[in-house]
Amino acid sequence: MTHNLDSLFRKDLPAPAQPWSGLAAFNFVGGNNDAESVPVADLAAAANRVLTDKGQLLATYGLGDGSQGYRPLRDFIAANLKRRAGLACGADDILVTGGSLQALDLVNAVFLEAGDTVIVEEATYGGSLTRFRRLGVEMVSLKVDDDGLSTEHLATILAELKARNVRPKFLYTIPTVQNPTGTVLGLERRQQLLRLAEEFDLMIFEDDCYADLQWTGERPPAIKALDESGRVVYCGSFSKSVAPALRVGYIVADWPVMRRLLPLKTDGGNGALEQMLLAEYAPAHFEAHVGALQKTLKRKCDTMIAALQEQFGAAAEFRVPKGGIFIWITLPVSVDTSKLAAAAIQEGVAINPGAEWSTDPESGRNSLRLCFGSPSLQTIRDGVARLAEICHRETGIPVRGANVVRGED
Repeated sequence: MTHNLDSLFRKDLPAPAQPWSGLAAFNFVGGNNDAESVPVADLAAAANRVLTDKGQLLATYGLGDGSQGYRPLRDFIAANLKRRAGLACGADDILVTGGSLQALDLVNAVFLEAGDTVIVEEATYGGSLTRFRRLGVEMVSLKVDDDGLSTEHLATILAELKARNVRPKFLYTIPTVQNPTGTVLGLERRQQLLRLAEEFDLMIFEDDCYADLQWTGERPPAIKALDESGRVVYCGSFSKSVAPALRVGYIVADWPVMRRLLPLKTDGGNGALEQMLLAEYAPAHFEAHVGALQKTLKRKCDTMIAALQEQFGAAAEFRVPKGGIFIWITLPVSVDTSKLAAAAIQEGVAINPGAEWSTDPESGRNSLRLCFGSPSLQTIRDGVARLAEICHRETGIPVRGANVVRGED
């Protein structure tokens, strides 16, 4: 191509993409999951059955079930949420989306305009932060401790915003196996959160995409399950529980919100095969599959924790996650993990620098997120050792010979 089109591009586009060069040898980024845990045989059998029995439905947009998605899948989602999250809803309260990212985009499109205010956990999903910034939204950072978001800090934030006559459009939260911290918001704080929401007329956007991967403690009911006033919009996904590449997520919302979401979903419907496949596979297999996946991920998490303790010692501070696929690590303040990530990728180690996952990028400058879902146990050990070598060479941390193996706090 010889003609230069740069002058025609919009001025507010993000940085241009680079050609795909494949996954790093030690790939600790993204939300990739354990390849051996993908239930290939059961999915193949389900695909054969559903295409044989119902393949003619592919001739109709929406599989004949309208714009909210394949009805048998929405029926399963409703039953599964009732069983696992205590959330009572029906198929008509559910909108199937192209993963949780489309759910985020739709909810943002309904509620947010440039200049609006949202409250966001201080470390959170980088995809949501990118979207808020692109929309020109002001983010107010909410503290997170070992038990999830701080309702005490939230009360202070809401009072301060009210005093300034600022009404936040919503609180965006990942309460169950928070990304990236791995924390779980307990029942008492969920109830406190809803009391504050009532007092200050606050909407809550509950992102529960990792909740099925909680392996420590009892899973609390979804915030939306406790909501009696319709102020919570909920989203979930099969990306982490079954397979990321399926790209099937969903929104649960009361009709006053759902009727606003539907006109914005102008994509002609999500992939029909994925919806049919999941609807056929999940009723018989989902529970057992998730239980086995939790055990696999717990082994990988334990392996990464042991490797971090061995290679970084006290230089790496982190909470032991209660589930999920990530560990959020804080290094000494002298380390800039964006620079570390740039050096590490040159040697085949991919990490997520903390600035990309923080409402205030400077506060996450010396933090990083490592995904243990995809690499094998040996790859985790070797990759963390390689990362420690690179970090020591680039920053002097960890100090060789001075590491101390830490126990779980």
